[in-house]
Amino acid sequence: MRAPNPKPPVITLKNVTLRRGIKVLLDSASVNLNPGEKVGLVGRNGAGKSSLFALLNGNLHEDAGEFNIPSQWRMGQVAQDMPETDQSATDFVVQGDTVLLAAQQEVDEAEALDDHDRMGHAYMALHDAGAYDAPARAQALILGLGFKTTELDNPVNSFSGGWRMRLQLARALMCPSDLLLLDEPTNHLDLDALVWLEAWLKKYEGTMVVISHDREFLDAITNVTLHIDAAKLVRYGGNYSKFEDMRAEQMALQQTAFAKQQDKIAHLQKFIARFKAKASKAKQAQSRVKALDRMEKVAPLMADAEFTFEFKEPANLPNPMLAMQGVSFGYPAPKGSPQGTPPTVIVRNVSKSVLAGQRIGILGANGQGKSTLVKTVARDLTPIGGEVTEGRGLNIGYFAQQELDVLRPADNPLEHMIKLAKDLGAASKLAGQATREQDLRSFLGTFNFGGDMVKQPVGSMSGGEKARLVLCMIVWQRPNLLLLDEPTNHLDLATREALAMALNEFEGTVMLVSHDRALLRSVCDEFWMVSRGGVEPFDGDLDDYQRYLLDEAKRQREAVKEASGAAAKAAKKAAKVGAKS
Repeated sequence: MRAPNPKPPVITLKNVTLRRGIKVLLDSASVNLNPGEKVGLVGRNGAGKSSLFALLNGNLHEDAGEFNIPSQWRMGQVAQDMPETDQSATDFVVQGDTVLLAAQQEVDEAEALDDHDRMGHAYMALHDAGAYDAPARAQALILGLGFKTTELDNPVNSFSGGWRMRLQLARALMCPSDLLLLDEPTNHLDLDALVWLEAWLKKYEGTMVVISHDREFLDAITNVTLHIDAAKLVRYGGNYSKFEDMRAEQMALQQTAFAKQQDKIAHLQKFIARFKAKASKAKQAQSRVKALDRMEKVAPLMADAEFTFEFKEPANLPNPMLAMQGVSFGYPAPKGSPQGTPPTVIVRNVSKSVLAGQRIGILGANGQGKSTLVKTVARDLTPIGGEVTEGRGLNIGYFAQQELDVLRPADNPLEHMIKLAKDLGAASKLAGQATREQDLRSFLGTFNFGGDMVKQPVGSMSGGEKARLVLCMIVWQRPNLLLLDEPTNHLDLATREALAMALNEFEGTVMLVSHDRALLRSVCDEFWMVSRGGVEPFDGDLDDYQRYLLDEAKRQREAVKEASGAAAKAAKKAAKVGAKS
């Protein structure tokens, strides 16, 4: 991580208008962003956050006004395309260092021309670009984002889509930059990777603009909040929580002014209604009408539309919900494996009970088995060994990480609800759910699926809308045990708040895996730690857990650095010999 150029000029937007199609996203908006500021960009979905990013990175141009960004600034951002390459993970991330690539190209050209003077300068530039520790730097980024040491040399194409996007994030962090643009960087990260990323960004010395729906992440890494509101840019000094406080204060003042204005309007209207028919008072009444027309309208309090929902009271509450005795969790041998191939055991010999009303946060570093545990409780996986005994009447509501992929792209929300009602059949009627089409439409409406949206194909919906539909389907089933595996990946701040409120009022049992610390803090009363093949109570709080994760990440980095140290020294020595010759 290299320091940016000293005291570069500011980024300025002056009376900027920005459109996407016929929609005006910014209307004569102005703001200055200063060197070294860490800016959280917030606003309602569709307000124009991603379009402002496109303006900053040059993919969009202002329709009116003035936009200036220092021409010499180097920009880092996460490429949105899914990488398709057989390069190793380490080599792929190393190539994110554009300064290093340029220096290497200069070396190659000098060597091809056999220009010894040019070669000497090129080797020095390559050294200054950090060529000899580049693999170690790249591997520290890769490990920090949750990969295993055994995966450092695996080809990029061998990873799933979510993991390849983590490599794109690592590549963006590898790039020396003066301006770093991050659009939802925490999506699909586990808590351990998020904590590491947060620590890395705190040390970043350039200017940063980040879009995120994780309030604790924003609070930790930002010192300025830029709010897109009514097609304007409003700048607040401070992180997200301070922005909320200042915004609430402004809105309260605005509401007071609005209320006073409404009293005055009511008084004028009452006078007009009383006297406009009386000839003697006609002129006075008419002057009141003009005063009403001229009166400067104070905008009413326009808080972001609140989205709220609630889990219905469970039909019954078995206690215990379930009991595990000597249970081992894992995966059966893949189909087609030779006979006798043993299953893969990830967590073993777990003896625990899950009681009515418990709120359990499941912690553990990436790959330790959190999702495997939840999938087994959810009946998606069969225990490898031991016994799981379910309480009578157990009704599980399960939000899986890949749940959005299970939705049928061609079907609309109403069709999903109708199929769900048919699949559950008599059980849904016994639980008291309404199953008529009109009732299902009304229920969808409580989750903001109103009007034409109930007939919109799910495949054309955003990730947030799909996640809301999954929540809607879970709530409708009236579960008494909620298993939630990273439910907030696609949810905006308002929906995350609504989920937290609903979970706090839920009368059943919650088991939650999440990288959203605000959700974990507000919902969970106790934590289970999945680590080193077992499950144990975690006695500390989330701050203790974050320290544990950072210590683990540091240990991994030091191991990689030590392993690559000898190779780096040897390469450096060889390069010096080459430069002298």
